[in-house]
Amino acid sequence: MKALIPVEMIEQKILMIRGERVMLDSDLAELYGVEVKQLKRQVRRNIDRFPADFMIQLSKEEYESLRRHFGTLKRGEEAEDRVSQGKGESTRR
Repeated sequence: MKALIPVEMIEQKILMIRGERVMLDSDLAELYGVEVKQLKRQVRRNIDRFPADFMIQLSKEEYESLRRHFGTLKRGEEAEDRVSQGKGESTRR
């Protein structure tokens, strides 16, 4: 049985984007202990199980703002990272 994740750890990963509480896909994957590509693959395969607002695509401006805030991406990371909204489970494109 896996240990529960402390609430404080989850709260630290929640961001405000477009007035919504969201988590970056990389943080969500980390919490689940999987790679980002595996998380995205599972969402795509099971998209009908998620509400329409589960994911949003960052605009170029939002991406650049986050990038300035958190530093540059590692080589190979996608510039079009999606974020998972804290309230739901599907894909807005």
